Amino acid sequence: MRRRYGFRPKPKKITPQYRINEWIFAQKVLVVDETGKSLGEMSPREALEIARSRELDLVEVFPKANPPVCKILNYGKFQYEQSKQERLTRAKQKKVEIKGIRIGLRTDEHDLSFKKKQAEKFLRQGDKVKIELLLKGREKAHSDLAQEAIKKFIEKIEIPCRIEEEIKKFPGGFNTLIAPE
Repeated sequence: MRRRYGFRPKPKKITPQYRINEWIFAQKVLVVDETGKSLGEMSPREALEIARSRELDLVEVFPKANPPVCKILNYGKFQYEQSKQERLTRAKQKKVEIKGIRIGLRTDEHDLSFKKKQAEKFLRQGDKVKIELLLKGREKAHSDLAQEAIKKFIEKIEIPCRIEEEIKKFPGGFNTLIAPE
C-alpha cells in the first residue's frame, strides 16, 4: 500500500473538561448551589455530601479561582446546555469567503462590466473579492498600466467597498483584496 505524504488528520476540537464529584482534589472549595446561592467555603467531601443528598453532582466550574468554585448541578444537563450554547455560537458566525476575479490588460469593456457585476454581487453577499490582473509576455514590462487598470476597475464598482490589501505584485501580475464596508 502506498504511503500518502502530507496527509494529516484534522485536529480534534478541544472541549473543556470539568472535574466532578470525587475527582476534585482541592483542599477547600467555594460552593454554589443549583439556584445560584453561595453556600460558602468547605471541603470537597462536605460539598459532595450536600450534592448527593440533593441527588445532584458537584462540578468544578472555575478551577483557577482561589479557592476553586464548585457548583451543585445535574452534570448531564450541564453538558447538554454547554453543547447547545456552542452550537448556537457556531451558527451565528459569519463565514467570510474570498471570491476571485481575474482580468487582463486587454480585457474588453463588456467583459469588464460583466466582471464588475460579479464583484458587486459578491460584495453584496458580504464576501471579500480578490482582483487579479494577469500579465502575459511583454505586458509584464508595463506594471504602471496594470496598476492603473486595477484602480479603474475598483472605481467602477458602485457598491461601497474598502481596499483591504493594497495592490501588490506577484509573479503572474498584480492583485488586491477589497471588502464590503
